[in-house]
Amino acid sequence: MMIPVLVAAALLSQPPGNSNEPKRSAAEIAKLESVHLKNIRQLTSGFSRAGEGYFSPDGKKIIYQAVPEGESEYQIYVQDADPAAKPKMVSTGKGKCTCAYFHPNGKSILFGSSHLDPAIVSGKPADPKAKSPAYSRSERYRWDFDPHMDIFIANPDGSNLTRLTDTPGYDAEGSYSRDGKQIIFTSFRDGDAEIYIMKADGSGAKRITHSKGYDGGPFFSPDGKKIIYRSDRKGNDLLQVFINDPEGKSERQLTNNDAVNWGPWFLPDSRHIVYSTSLHGHANYEIYLMDTETGKQKRITYAEGFDGLPVFSPDGKKMMWTSKGRNPENTSQLFIADFELGDGVKEADATAVRE
Repeated sequence: MMIPVLVAAALLSQPPGNSNEPKRSAAEIAKLESVHLKNIRQLTSGFSRAGEGYFSPDGKKIIYQAVPEGESEYQIYVQDADPAAKPKMVSTGKGKCTCAYFHPNGKSILFGSSHLDPAIVSGKPADPKAKSPAYSRSERYRWDFDPHMDIFIANPDGSNLTRLTDTPGYDAEGSYSRDGKQIIFTSFRDGDAEIYIMKADGSGAKRITHSKGYDGGPFFSPDGKKIIYRSDRKGNDLLQVFINDPEGKSERQLTNNDAVNWGPWFLPDSRHIVYSTSLHGHANYEIYLMDTETGKQKRITYAEGFDGLPVFSPDGKKMMWTSKGRNPENTSQLFIADFELGDGVKEADATAVRE
């Protein structure tokens, strides 16, 4: 779900654009967000941008991607889930990195990296003509599927780096099943961006989606019975959220609107999800909560700018997400808050879905 080499890099660097949001005071925004989010605080700093963070199995650490000051590409970092914590780079510092994740036993990590790009290995600049087709809604909103991006595993400190995928084209956007036996990911190995599930050692990859267009950012539900992802089935660059089973036999579309909907994540109950949408303007992504069984939704964030890539701590008590517009520097960083489901989505927000 996963992105900053991917979507977040493009989204979070956009200049202000049109928004259908009414102007609200800081006090009004705080009141609206306090329904579900308490004690909002910034987790990362010292980077030109950071985002797409995930919790360790015990909820004490986070792993994320960030661009060091003066650099241009994302690397992977691990730190305690505390604003005062010092981050540690666990990727190689070369190439592009994205989509990091902890193994459920907490003893290893995985992430996507292009550091084995032959040009990088030889010490030469990467060939811009070698890039795969890009997902693009506009020149401002695009990301490249780097053909040299592969999935790697390592110890939490970055040591013992091991390559898991080695097929032609982009392999990334990976995450583990709750039992740690499987990895779900996105690949171009068959010529189109599709979702696959493989064993944790990288063997036995099986294709799950079979529709033309981009399918990506997949995650297992906590109970292991469902998977969720984003897809552009209509070829109009408007991503929609889909739910399925791990065999790919019961796909169901959850959003159907004229917006970009992405970054879905299951709550611990495996029924509710959170995701980000551009319903309120392409420069003002907001996070929504959805009951996947009833389709009812509620809005979670209201701040101006970008709010996306929401995830929950294993106990469901904290939500972490990427936000741009909440700090004085106006840079994308990770934020965390205590989360209260409250009445959940018993009352649907009428603005959530425009069928």
